[in-house]
Amino acid sequence: MTQKADSRVTARSIADDLRDQIRDGTLGPGAALPTTRELAEHYGVTMKTVSSGVDLLKAEGLVVGERGGRRRVRSDRPITWNLTRFERGRRRDSAAMDDWSTAIKEAGREPAQHVEVATLPASKEVAGWLGVEAGTDVVVRERMRTVDGRPFQLSTSYFPASIAAGTPLTEERDVAMPGGILNAIGHPQLRVRDEITVRMPSPEESERLALPPGTPVAQHVRVGFGELAPVRAMVTIAPGDRHILVYELEV
Repeated sequence: MTQKADSRVTARSIADDLRDQIRDGTLGPGAALPTTRELAEHYGVTMKTVSSGVDLLKAEGLVVGERGGRRRVRSDRPITWNLTRFERGRRRDSAAMDDWSTAIKEAGREPAQHVEVATLPASKEVAGWLGVEAGTDVVVRERMRTVDGRPFQLSTSYFPASIAAGTPLTEERDVAMPGGILNAIGHPQLRVRDEITVRMPSPEESERLALPPGTPVAQHVRVGFGELAPVRAMVTIAPGDRHILVYELEV
């Protein structure tokens, strides 16, 4: 850690210096920051000023606190989510794992999905995605996706009840079929349309995904179309610190 030459050290300048050390690897993923007292002595400021500077890094999601007051550099291993390959062409679904879980497994990580199912009236937004009247019954499959035991995605799929009723889509468990469930029940997705929004999470999303303060999320909406109409709308909330989103396009 380099001693600051400027005598007018502020919380902001402390945060800037520590951020530079995190970015250049001097303070690597999982590394413990010096104690507040050590930083105060190093920068020649009060411990209150140091705490304010470290709080800025916590708000940015670069530093996390532990029980006992020690602060560490975040050490999450992000996943690379290739949205071009996801659910495309020769899907990787099997009887044991769907396309998403298979991709995570192939990357050497451990996937799991925890499923809840309900039949609800479509909101105006969901109705717009599915091309139905607002209030029409839709089957909702909400999945908490975890990687190595940690929450990584909230993924909620909406299906017209006329398509999903009486099929495995209504089963409250992690169901998978070769080629995908929609294909297996006679309603294959022939094309998809993606919408991606980057935003701050809601309080519920922050809690369920265990997000540190200041962590944005990507909201990925994929609408799947059959021959005549949409057959599914899937909304995935992906924490920005745990994902690298990839598209591969021919130009």
